[in-house]
Amino acid sequence: MENKPVTAVIVGGGHRSIVYADYSLSHPEALKIVGIADPNRERCLAAAKRYGFSEDYCFENAEALSKHPKMADAIINGTMDHQHYETAVPLLERGYDMLLEKPFAVSKEEMERLWKVIRTHKNKVMICHVLRYTPFYLSIKERVQSGEIGEIINIQTTEHVSYHHLSTSYIRGKWANQDICKTTMLLAKSCHDIDVMMWMLQPTLPVSVSSVGSRMQFRPENAPKEAGNRCTVDCPLVDSCRYSAKRLYLDHPSHWICYVWSDIEGIETPTDDDRKRSFAKGNPYDRCIYKCDNNVVDHQSVLVNFATGATGTHNMIGGAAKSQRIIHIVGTKGEISGVFEDNRFTVSKIDPGPDCGYTEETVDLNADAEGHGGGDDALTADFVRYVRTGRQSLSCTAIENSIAGHLTVFLADKSRENGGAMVPIDFSDYR
Repeated sequence: MENKPVTAVIVGGGHRSIVYADYSLSHPEALKIVGIADPNRERCLAAAKRYGFSEDYCFENAEALSKHPKMADAIINGTMDHQHYETAVPLLERGYDMLLEKPFAVSKEEMERLWKVIRTHKNKVMICHVLRYTPFYLSIKERVQSGEIGEIINIQTTEHVSYHHLSTSYIRGKWANQDICKTTMLLAKSCHDIDVMMWMLQPTLPVSVSSVGSRMQFRPENAPKEAGNRCTVDCPLVDSCRYSAKRLYLDHPSHWICYVWSDIEGIETPTDDDRKRSFAKGNPYDRCIYKCDNNVVDHQSVLVNFATGATGTHNMIGGAAKSQRIIHIVGTKGEISGVFEDNRFTVSKIDPGPDCGYTEETVDLNADAEGHGGGDDALTADFVRYVRTGRQSLSCTAIENSIAGHLTVFLADKSRENGGAMVPIDFSDYR
């Protein structure tokens, strides 16, 4: 099998699936896309043309695909968060391996049921935690793995979600209302960061978690008195508000294009007039930022206790001026700290010799890669290897390696809903 490309069917033809599927265009010897399942016929036809398969292999949904004889090695599942479980199960039962977008479940109960299906059918399932595959985080993991900074005492991760990203995804967009999307913001946005925390401390498992957070900024009572309901329709602040849809989207139409302009994606080259008409017809991204139906938190803090006695904290802060992920790991022999967007980290080691009492090394990765800092292609390549050989790399996010992070997030949100009370973490159902 190692001499032939892994064949895969796309389920959910949105942005993330296409990012992974496009690996087949640059590496046809490794991956071949042979079909798609998506209720959007235009997306199906576009994929058939893009990857060169017959329209006969365009399916309306995952259920229809599951009723067809098995036609590939694997599935690339990029459906919406709340659809992951329902679309994954029938295809896993059909015998497919799967690259499954995070979060792979939206509740502890879904996770338990999915895990039982995978154990029964012995599928190879990898979760799209792309940060593990970036040069930045992988290099830090290799340093930690080597014992260079000793045993981890504490790990701190921070994610600053920019005002632009927060407003687009978590206030006006797909992940704004938990009743609809079925995910919390911590699960949708920061499960990557919690996964990194778990990965750095492997094989140590967390034993308890507590969390606090709230929806503080974007509430109706915080809207300026003169604010309208729709930015480009009835708001006098359209040219001055930092969250104006005109300023964020019409003035910068290429930003978040696959989110904001999804209703006109069938137009090959949309014009400014097309976009203005989209807003005039009720595009949800034109709503006043303070008067949406969002009900997820805009900031949250998490505290994790591990079996060794180590502790970890994660702070997710929405509405920052710029996006930024920060990590700081303190061990018994030294520490590592850095900023993901800088592609640079510092290793400081205890050394009584120098006057300052420590030595310091700056690691500059000089990386300028597309797609989550180069993680997207590296993840897809690793998935191909995993399907072919069954071997797991240091970064491999096989589902059994992703359970700790997901369970911690589920219970962190349970703690937040109960005023920050400590919640024990039990892995007995996953052994």
